[in-house]
Amino acid sequence: MKSKAPKMRLSREFYARNTVEVAKDLLGKTLVRKIGKKTVSGIITETEAYRHSDDPASHAFRSRTERNKAMFGEVGHAYVYFTYGMYYCVNAVAKSKNFQAGAVLIRALEPKEGIDIMIQNRKTENVSNLTNGPAKLTIALGITKMHYGEDLVNSPQLYITEEDKVNGKISVGSRIGISQGTEKLWNFKIKI
Repeated sequence: MKSKAPKMRLSREFYARNTVEVAKDLLGKTLVRKIGKKTVSGIITETEAYRHSDDPASHAFRSRTERNKAMFGEVGHAYVYFTYGMYYCVNAVAKSKNFQAGAVLIRALEPKEGIDIMIQNRKTENVSNLTNGPAKLTIALGITKMHYGEDLVNSPQLYITEEDKVNGKISVGSRIGISQGTEKLWNFKIKI
């Protein structure tokens, strides 16, 4: 029996483009987290783009801070932030040369590997509810502030890979949980 060839990681160049385009193109890719010798992963089904000077909803809109400095750094790194005093959210830093900062929030996954670990981490057996939100997926995959700045292109423990061709219509809408920049339709979803 042939073993499956490992999927290719996304390149630095993939992230060095318009943040909105990267957000769309991340749909159907696989977010992978290695925990020891175990793999936990899911297919990305929802993303949101956040830019810089043209995006009042972005953490980077006003200026560079200790919290958001990853958004201003090299593309292809993880920007992990703490929200509501209890949850982490993971983003992929992505921006073209036209912007000083940018990142794509990974909002939802379709569980793929390590579902038993996800169930244990989330303390729920409802698989459809495991990774259908940005905080849920970080808990399920064990992503924390320790992954802030992680190089998604070269890291052995957190990265994004190509997936087999995923067919499906991308739905576009306003980003969730924001009060400014609501006119920007930068939330993208796909059904797997």
